[in-house]
Amino acid sequence: MPAPIRPKLIYLVTEDWYFWSHRLPMARAARDAGFDVVVATRVDKHGDRIAGEGFRVLPLSWQRRSVNPAGALSAVAEIAALYRREAPDIVHHVAMKPVLLGGLAAGLAGVPAVVNALTGLGSAFIGTGGLKSRVAGAVARPLLRMVLRRSNSLAILQNADDQRMLVEAGLLPADRSWIIRGSGIDTTHYQALPEPAEPPVTIGCVARLLADKGVGPLVEAQQRLVAKGLDVRLLLAGTPDPENPTSVTQEELDRWAALPGVELPGHIADVREVWKRCHIAVLASRREGLPKSLLEAAACGRAIVATDVPGCREVAHAGENALLVPPDDPAALADALETLVRDTALRRRFGAASRRLVESDMASDRVGAKTVELYRTLIGSVGPAASPVVEAS
Repeated sequence: MPAPIRPKLIYLVTEDWYFWSHRLPMARAARDAGFDVVVATRVDKHGDRIAGEGFRVLPLSWQRRSVNPAGALSAVAEIAALYRREAPDIVHHVAMKPVLLGGLAAGLAGVPAVVNALTGLGSAFIGTGGLKSRVAGAVARPLLRMVLRRSNSLAILQNADDQRMLVEAGLLPADRSWIIRGSGIDTTHYQALPEPAEPPVTIGCVARLLADKGVGPLVEAQQRLVAKGLDVRLLLAGTPDPENPTSVTQEELDRWAALPGVELPGHIADVREVWKRCHIAVLASRREGLPKSLLEAAACGRAIVATDVPGCREVAHAGENALLVPPDDPAALADALETLVRDTALRRRFGAASRRLVESDMASDRVGAKTVELYRTLIGSVGPAASPVVEAS
């Protein structure tokens, strides 16, 4: 008796590291549910790892931040040719560039079912990346409207704020949008950790070193605490992203490295090592989709200080596991951090609540099951979704 035909699912992602870091649990859930999973991406250092999971890897030649029109047209043609050759049952585009270029390619290739996952609206939509970024946003909006409004597609948003913004702008029909909160977190791999026993109190931030991530105000906030005589260390784990218009400069990094209590270790592959050393997790971002760094910190049982912005609010619940502050406000950020630096009992209460939040709503097995449900719904019918919101529970 021949083996049943497995529906073919292609993930389109800009970079192999991003798939490995942010979409692996979701792809595993699809594989385990019987999908033939293929990953189309620019291959650098993670191709063999991805293939080792049983996923076929299809290399692409595009660059993540290139906005050259000729390059974009070439990428659309390359992806469309790949889709015609592979004949997938469903494709899953992850983040803005794959949604736009992959959406155009899927239309040209006649892909029957398309999932467009927007992981955040980015500097082009929130107006923080300068003139070039704003121009890119103006060009992207009509293309995004065309891609998201197709009857054979569904969009995944990571938070209700982004969903509402796109619907109110007329870019996305409400009945074609689902909320699935990220790719989930492996609560076995990321377990609750005891607070470090030895001083100083250490504040941890895991993020790309961008102005949009609020790293400048964070350094200023920590220095305010040092100036008040508090023994507080800031562990800022991450690297600049030269392809992002809000990336910090080497001059800024050199200045921060000379400040008291600031540690810049660069990229740390296993972030559990960060949270073993830290008492408090912080993210001072201007906007997020769903911040993976806060999810990991919450799973490790850390109290959180975050900005009161879309995305951060999905993980950082004011008064429950976190203190929230306005973006770009180092004084308010310093006050919130000082509260947790001084109050060990509150830190531990918030940390326990962080762990419960992740276990109840954001565990990878639950998110994976809901994503597979979406795939099957879309393959079975390309009409309007039965429910506009899917919670990861």
